[in-house]
Amino acid sequence: MYFNETHEAFRASVKRFVDREINPNMEAWEAEGVPLHELFRKMGDLGFLGIRYDPRWGGQGLDYWFETVFIEELGHVWGWGLPVAIMVQTNMATPAIDMFGSDFLKERYLKPAIAGEKVAAIAVTEPGAGSDVAALSTRAVRDGDAYVINGSKTFITNGCQADFLTLLARTSNDPGHHSYGLFVVPTDLHGFSVSKKLDKVGLRSSDTAELFFDNVRVPAVNLIGNEREGFIYQMQQFQHERFTILPITYIACRDIIDMTVTYIKQRIVFGKPLSTKQVLRHRLVEWLAEIESLRHLTYHVVRMKTAGLDATREISMGKLLAAQLLNKVASGCLQMFGGMGFMNETLISRHFRDTRVMSIAGGADEVMKDIVARMEGF
Repeated sequence: MYFNETHEAFRASVKRFVDREINPNMEAWEAEGVPLHELFRKMGDLGFLGIRYDPRWGGQGLDYWFETVFIEELGHVWGWGLPVAIMVQTNMATPAIDMFGSDFLKERYLKPAIAGEKVAAIAVTEPGAGSDVAALSTRAVRDGDAYVINGSKTFITNGCQADFLTLLARTSNDPGHHSYGLFVVPTDLHGFSVSKKLDKVGLRSSDTAELFFDNVRVPAVNLIGNEREGFIYQMQQFQHERFTILPITYIACRDIIDMTVTYIKQRIVFGKPLSTKQVLRHRLVEWLAEIESLRHLTYHVVRMKTAGLDATREISMGKLLAAQLLNKVASGCLQMFGGMGFMNETLISRHFRDTRVMSIAGGADEVMKDIVARMEGF
């Protein structure tokens, strides 16, 4: 109904890549981290990193349904760290360059990111500015043919391996949202440093960094669009980012449930398989109903995006539902595994650790509620 034969052929290609190049390595990558340059080059060669981008810059020029297929298949990865790292490359650090950047920026940064030759990161969050993006204090001051950037960023996925950052900084002291610029910042510039690799509860396969900027001179040509409109650009980018959570969630949740059902059918408790307990079967069915609802909300969003409509309300609702569903399914299924669920060696424990952050990252649940409330006029 939603996907044609070409979409399904593309799905098969992504599935082969996940099965052959990603999942067999996830155990090692959880311990050592993913070599992003090596992996992204392979993905770039297969056209996975620029699905909707213009072929002029190496993209595939395909529709939102192809992107949805790609994200759905990433939901089958045995851990969330790598899919998050990939989505930073495709749906967080590069959309603003594509939408508002100059041809120079597209040639210098977007094109190699699509090819997998450069690793990208999105640098917005700061120690004192998370969901409240307008509170950020990193500054960019114009000085001749450059902007001088000072400040710090934290919780930056891909930050340890990134070749460039899409960075939001204050460019004016004026109040309001028109006082920020969005910049492409190469990480080989003098004054830039990775001050710390952060030790996370989950998402262990992806690196997350604290970054420091000490009089970093960024060429003025690296400004994306207007120097006062970076906040607006970033808010639009957030919709690309938050959308990615939806397809990964309903696929991963179903995988988690299937894995759990296999286990509880084999687990004998008081002489009977644990799967015979009505309370567990009913709980699983409730989650399946929520999964199906999220899937169709997602497809509705895709139809809206295809029609050029603003899907902020629906994406915010979907992100809220997805994060809450993830927490329920991962925690509830770990409970069904009992003591084995508490062992790091089991995949369910990895899902439990990884998924908790989805109610925090990319806009906390409470922020999604505020967005929807404002749009509803509450």
